[in-house]
Amino acid sequence: MTYTAPVREIAFCLDHVVGAGRLARTDRYADATDDARDAILTEAARLCEQVLAPLNIVSDRQGAVLENGVVRTTPGFREAYKAIAEGGWVGISADPEFGGMGLPMTFTTAVNEMMSSACLSLGLCPLLSQGQIEALENHASDEIKALYLPRLISGEWTGTMNLTEPSAGSDVGALRSRAEPDGQGTWRVTGQKIFISWGDHDVAENVVHLVLARLPGAPAGTKGISLFLVPKFIPDENGAPGQANSLRVVSLEHKMGLHGSPTAVMEFDGARGWMIGPENGGMACMFTMMNNARLGVGVQGLGVAEAAYQKALAYARERRQGRTPIGDGNGAIVDHADVRRMLLRMKTLTEAARAICLDTAFSTDMARALSGDEAAAWKARAAFLTPIAKAFGTDVGNEVAYEGVQVHGGMGYIEETGAAQFSRDVRVTAIYEGTNGIQAMDLTGRKMMDGGAAARALLAELRAVDEPTGRLGRAVDALARATDWMLDNQPNDRFAGAVPYLRMWGLTLGAAALVKGAAAASGDDARRRAALADWFLRAELSAVPGLAEAACTGAAPLYALSADDLAA
Repeated sequence: MTYTAPVREIAFCLDHVVGAGRLARTDRYADATDDARDAILTEAARLCEQVLAPLNIVSDRQGAVLENGVVRTTPGFREAYKAIAEGGWVGISADPEFGGMGLPMTFTTAVNEMMSSACLSLGLCPLLSQGQIEALENHASDEIKALYLPRLISGEWTGTMNLTEPSAGSDVGALRSRAEPDGQGTWRVTGQKIFISWGDHDVAENVVHLVLARLPGAPAGTKGISLFLVPKFIPDENGAPGQANSLRVVSLEHKMGLHGSPTAVMEFDGARGWMIGPENGGMACMFTMMNNARLGVGVQGLGVAEAAYQKALAYARERRQGRTPIGDGNGAIVDHADVRRMLLRMKTLTEAARAICLDTAFSTDMARALSGDEAAAWKARAAFLTPIAKAFGTDVGNEVAYEGVQVHGGMGYIEETGAAQFSRDVRVTAIYEGTNGIQAMDLTGRKMMDGGAAARALLAELRAVDEPTGRLGRAVDALARATDWMLDNQPNDRFAGAVPYLRMWGLTLGAAALVKGAAAASGDDARRRAALADWFLRAELSAVPGLAEAACTGAAPLYALSADDLAA
């Protein structure tokens, strides 16, 4: 089975669910026409189907290795990455002043979905560069921009983010890496970082690290962290990779999945670095990259869901087993009721996640394209949707990949079918860039600091969706009550119910998207989409009232047992 990029489905979602045509009516994105979008999707689909997808199983079996201090990637990755770079796919949304296309993040998000479906291990590399490009565009000096952005945008160099340390995982404020002035206007960075995706490789000529570290005498916690740009090779007077910097790959992690993506333990030993942003302002700068990456990781989950669904559907239509209740069936397992249930779940969850991810990107673009109160409203909307897109998108990726193995039955447990790889590869997406629990805590904590304004604005949008059965309305009512409860209770009580609360948002937003899509379609497509929406409203959205009870329970039941009780 080969991957087929869902160009038609993505375009339909953009046109009829998200309403992305509004972008072309702004001055900033006047070139983002339907024709431009269709051309981009068509060309990206060709790249993903013909170049990236054939490498997916290869990358699983022949992952990255560290040999005598040199990281060697999967055979074929160097040529495939070159095709990505030469096609301009790294810099779709980057500033044209430095060689980017200047197109909306919405377009980049659509392309990233296809790359993630085709080969998640390789697609992660340009995703990291895109996040670094945005961070440098917003926070770097003019000199750094002029030197680094053209090379990152062209794909000649790639970017990483270095946060996690052995003693500082999700608690970034506990990091110990340090940076000291060297008297030349630059800094010497020392410390060890772990879990650095694409921390080193052989697909591009330089690797540019963004590293969080502390200055001498810096305040404790996150308020005392600065951000530094630390290249593998220090550029010479012509901007070419020159002297090797004082950093190295200690080891590559042996992982459950994503074998083709080199995940490095990095050691910086007085490496020369350039400060990005103000002293002790590193977290604000890095959050620019992290928010970009959080949407990107949600899209990774979406991409794997699409690929896993395609494989499961193809298998279910071919595999013959037992008698089925379909009069005109041919004995394929797709006709069994439980297999239909799994396939419908996979299909509708994937479409729901796609709508949420594209809507998040669209909101980000509108915030950049407009000004004043309009921009502020779109910015708040994008910020509220970001943790939902990340967590729901990756939860969907994991759930759909799980169902894909189940559809295959015993053959799903056999590596040669490829179904298991999707489950192994996508598992980390619910962990990195902030675990999904942390995303849910962000939603019920930081994103509620506006008094619930962003949440209530989205609730009003959901109430405006015409759904005659009342199922969507009841879910929105439950979500509104849970939102009020969150606003009225203390942080730890909110955090105790944060995960089911975020799930309520994902299911309700997804249901509204499916309903809107069914209403906008015509002919046989309308019948098909109406059936999908109806099933989702009955089978998935029905969970929302129960999730509301879990979300509003508070923390007390979690602490009814002591740690010793849990061990008994």
